[in-house]
Amino acid sequence: MAELTCRQAVNAALAQEMARDDRVVLLGEDVASGGVFKTTGGLRDRFGADRVWDTPICEQAIAGAAMGAAMNGLRPVAEIMFSDFYATCWDQVANEIAKVRYMTGGQVGMPLVLRGTNGSGGLGFGSQHGQSVENWAMTVPGLKIASPAGPAEAFGLLAAAIRDDDPVMVFEHKALYGRKEAVPDGEQVLPLGQARVVRPGADVTLVGLSITVGTCVAAAAELAGEGIEAEVIDLRTLVPLDAATVLGSVARTGRLVVVEENPGQLGWGASVAAIAAQEAFGDLAAPVTRVSGGNVPLPVAAPLEAEVDVTAARVVAASRAVLAGGREPSGTR
Repeated sequence: MAELTCRQAVNAALAQEMARDDRVVLLGEDVASGGVFKTTGGLRDRFGADRVWDTPICEQAIAGAAMGAAMNGLRPVAEIMFSDFYATCWDQVANEIAKVRYMTGGQVGMPLVLRGTNGSGGLGFGSQHGQSVENWAMTVPGLKIASPAGPAEAFGLLAAAIRDDDPVMVFEHKALYGRKEAVPDGEQVLPLGQARVVRPGADVTLVGLSITVGTCVAAAAELAGEGIEAEVIDLRTLVPLDAATVLGSVARTGRLVVVEENPGQLGWGASVAAIAAQEAFGDLAAPVTRVSGGNVPLPVAAPLEAEVDVTAARVVAASRAVLAGGREPSGTR
């Protein structure tokens, strides 16, 4: 077991897959020098300039080059520095990359990864560099979506994404890059579409993704002090979505709180809540509750950002409400 930060785990996953398969190439802004978030350091020295490419500051060019490379037999990993900037290359992502395999009847593959930073986490990056945008991608059929909650998952999910023959978007939370935990030695690959039960419990199910998994764990610890046992589920991927693990938990607990950093308006939590309402209605002892980010452009000022941030206190309040048979009124703001 080695202690790795999330940024080190991302680097290790890239190195593992580049050593394993010489078709894997890396491209993006400043990736040759390690990148702004220091996730790609040393890879150009190890694998050479033919496989680690610095690009202009142009997300359209990055996504387009990655698409062309994938269509011609490579397995590119393209870094979009901030997920907010998918807005500038969304045509390539949503109308081209996601659809090529379908529009060619499977004759042309699209084995590429789009990865980069996502989310706020109270870092003050503001409304153009701090959004959580997994819900953008979830609306586009043909894309797989992963978002790790810690170093072991950052390693294993990215490796699995690189090996996948379909396009995968990996959202790495910038506030988690410094988080450290033990990662098993040897090759790491985690299957896409398999959620993880982080903490078992019998009273209420808390479902999180990425940074909100830690929020749920903190809330569960506080609830345990009150004699309430919360089961915490880390979805790991939104597409494929492991609904079976969520529904199995709800069948045991009878209560569900979905916790997401996205704005509540059409966030991914709405899909999880809808599935639970349709598939587990008879198991639910209370309405499904969602705790989400605010439906406003993300503020830069710390006090304002804190107002829309997802906190353990809000998750605790929501859990108490569903245990009382009610619903937290500010769950989706």
